[in-house]
Amino acid sequence: MQFYLNGYRPGDPFIEEPHPSVADRPDGLPDEVDVLIVGCGPAGLVLAAQLANFPDIRTMVIDRRDGPLEVGQADGVACRTVEMFEAFGLADQLVAEGYWVNEVSFWRPDPEDRTRITRTGRIQDVEDGLSEFPHVIVNQARMLAYLRDHMERSASRLEPFYGLHASGLTIDSDSSAEHPVTVTLQHLENFQETGRTSTVRAKYVVGCDGSRSGVRSAIGRELVGDPMNQSWGVMDVLAVTDFPDIRLKSAILSANQGNLLIIPREGGYLVRLYIELDQVSDREMLDNRSVTPEKLAAVANRVLHPYTLEVKDVGWWSVYEIGQRLCDKFDDVPAEETGSRVPRVFIAGDACHTHSAKAGQGMNVSMADAWNLGWKLGAVLRGTARPELLDTYSAERQVIAQELIDFDREFARMFSAPPKESGEEEGEGVDPAEFQRYFAAQGRFTAGVATRYAPSVITAGTQFQHLAEGFPVGMRFHSAPVVRLADAKPVQLGHAARADGAWRIYVFADRSDPTSLDSGARALCDFLGSEKSPITRHTPAGADPDSLIDVRAVFQQNHRDLAVEAMPPVLLPRKGTFGLIDYEKVFCPDPAGDDVFDLRGIDRETGCMVVVRPDQYVAHVLPLDGHEELADFLSGVLTDAR
Repeated sequence: MQFYLNGYRPGDPFIEEPHPSVADRPDGLPDEVDVLIVGCGPAGLVLAAQLANFPDIRTMVIDRRDGPLEVGQADGVACRTVEMFEAFGLADQLVAEGYWVNEVSFWRPDPEDRTRITRTGRIQDVEDGLSEFPHVIVNQARMLAYLRDHMERSASRLEPFYGLHASGLTIDSDSSAEHPVTVTLQHLENFQETGRTSTVRAKYVVGCDGSRSGVRSAIGRELVGDPMNQSWGVMDVLAVTDFPDIRLKSAILSANQGNLLIIPREGGYLVRLYIELDQVSDREMLDNRSVTPEKLAAVANRVLHPYTLEVKDVGWWSVYEIGQRLCDKFDDVPAEETGSRVPRVFIAGDACHTHSAKAGQGMNVSMADAWNLGWKLGAVLRGTARPELLDTYSAERQVIAQELIDFDREFARMFSAPPKESGEEEGEGVDPAEFQRYFAAQGRFTAGVATRYAPSVITAGTQFQHLAEGFPVGMRFHSAPVVRLADAKPVQLGHAARADGAWRIYVFADRSDPTSLDSGARALCDFLGSEKSPITRHTPAGADPDSLIDVRAVFQQNHRDLAVEAMPPVLLPRKGTFGLIDYEKVFCPDPAGDDVFDLRGIDRETGCMVVVRPDQYVAHVLPLDGHEELADFLSGVLTDAR
């Protein structure tokens, strides 16, 4: 991470200088804001953390709780989510604290005695090379604390307001209104109404307020889908057991006693149990709402036979019903009016899609919703992108949510179905071996890296995909090891991307010497540094040259064979108050590891450029001489700053 751009100052360099607007904020609740975020869960705080990086945008975050979440709820953090946290500078902390899910074990009824369970296999959780980060388990409350810390350290000094419930929302039909959304806030104490209310006017409102979302209801959307007909208990416990895989993620299917998912937790001792409650055997306690941790432990022991588990302490527990439900659109604009007016109210996370917890996707997909929306709101509010950009949020994320619903429906069915004997043809159950194969086959989906956005104004077609087979257009930019030219530091190329709202152009050079006249990379860099460049056209006056379009280059030569001073000016931009040179734009293959050109299928003869969106998804692959195509593509999204 870079700092001291505008002058050295002592103390923690990760705490930014407060933006001048911070001193001008009124005490108490503001009357008007740019963005009002309802809900401090995963989606709400990822969105808030992204907008906190734009201190000139007035953001307000509210939650009906009296304070931050302390325990419980979601825990699985997919590889893609850790990659996203790296953009906030939070991945190291997350990975250091979390439990790493390295392998998954599968258990089924013993064919010799179906009252007992036996292990059928172990598989690697994440395939090699899928991500530079692991799949980890961290308490949701800790992840939210990381995000709040990031917000508080940012130049915006953004902090949530607690004890507020959005009880009413209206949208002004006058399209010229600067703050067209009015939200009524009820003041709460311990979730009880105090009789006090306030109103806030906003340019945009985002409902991250869960499956019972009031924001969703206010814009006339509803969750539609399968009924919730499966009940699961979940609890975090400290336990003594003779079950041998207690420190492995384990899927356990018993013959007729239910099913169990074991998720080891961070710290080496804690473990989470997802316990299926049988609609027959456990019907009485479900109907009477008499579930207790002791009863859940008894069900777990029933499933684990012949092994036993003695619960010593319960950190958190709950019972939930699952179903797959989805909204048809994630904003306030009717489908037939999309494109004719700008959406003003959005929903994200559980407010627009609900599903089971067993595949570990809920929190991750909710955060991805916010990651998709945050940079778009920031770009439109700062005037660097056209308002039509906001239409792409619902278009992109609703499709992904539908894919999740379809996956979760099948995953939940297979997990809850009674296990058949291996090779048994008849019956309604599931062969445990088939379930294990399905789990392995869906590894990329559960790791969060299977998302692929369809062609749109911000995602091009695949005409030049052959130039970079390993960077599929519409999918996340898959990082790779490289060496930074200026200081010979081995780094991950993808970690150059911060959550700063900038587009990135990665120039993968051709074979030519970058100083020679026949170098396609050099010609592209000269274009990008010229008056005809999209950088010149779209970057706001007075902003740093890489603040909107950040150019990085990867050359094929060894880092000791290139001269820093010979690099083109666009790769040595002058920035900040003192016009300091940024030396962190140029990279070379890692001589001690895999070559990025080979890893990502880059055409060595011709090279190429890979255009990446602010949320780290590949927007376009173009040849190095595709200067006009690049300019045309970016002009379709970004405003002309001239």
